[in-house]
Amino acid sequence: MPGRQPSAEPAPSGPAAAAPDAPGRRPAAHSGRRPGESGARDAILKASRALFAQHGFERATIRAVAARAGVDPALVHHYYGSKEQLFEAALTLPMAPSVLLPRLLQEDPDHVGERVVQLFLSTWEQPANRLVLMAMLRSAASNEQATALVRRRLMTEVFGPLASLLDVPDAQLRVSLVGSQLIGLALMRYVARIQPVASASVESVAAAVGPTVQRYLTGDLSRGP
Repeated sequence: MPGRQPSAEPAPSGPAAAAPDAPGRRPAAHSGRRPGESGARDAILKASRALFAQHGFERATIRAVAARAGVDPALVHHYYGSKEQLFEAALTLPMAPSVLLPRLLQEDPDHVGERVVQLFLSTWEQPANRLVLMAMLRSAASNEQATALVRRRLMTEVFGPLASLLDVPDAQLRVSLVGSQLIGLALMRYVARIQPVASASVESVAAAVGPTVQRYLTGDLSRGP
């Protein structure tokens, strides 16, 4: 009599029925995410500064920022919300001017104008800062919404604190004149690159423009120098 064949084992049921992942198989990747949350966030911010500086607020798009950063556009919105919020984040400098201004005004008040110009130009000379400041200038010159955002940032971090430190009735006028002088200087030196201002040393430009800024800050505005 032939030997009895062993019966087949019953199929597993319940949780054991689920097929295990193949050895070494990686879990499915999430669309639009880069390894490391902080790395993706920093890449987006760096890309936005470069594009805002190159194209201004209006022409720099969320899609272009995402492509440059190597992420999905949805991730840009996830971290920074709207384009306006991304622009405001891109305008942040490593050191707030309001932290440096009190020291500048307290030391040697007769030469504060020159020190203000030197600080302004020295900030522009640093590549990381230049992207932020260029983004600010190009965007404010081409888009009304960006102009409002830049104006608010300047009033909060520069003009407002400076006016309160001067503590004189015409402080707002004085700081506005200082701002017009410095922004005009930045346009000539860093945007239009008009020579010889563009290639002159920081010290020589500060020495030439400083007395004008000094008069705006502390001098008699009713008469010329």
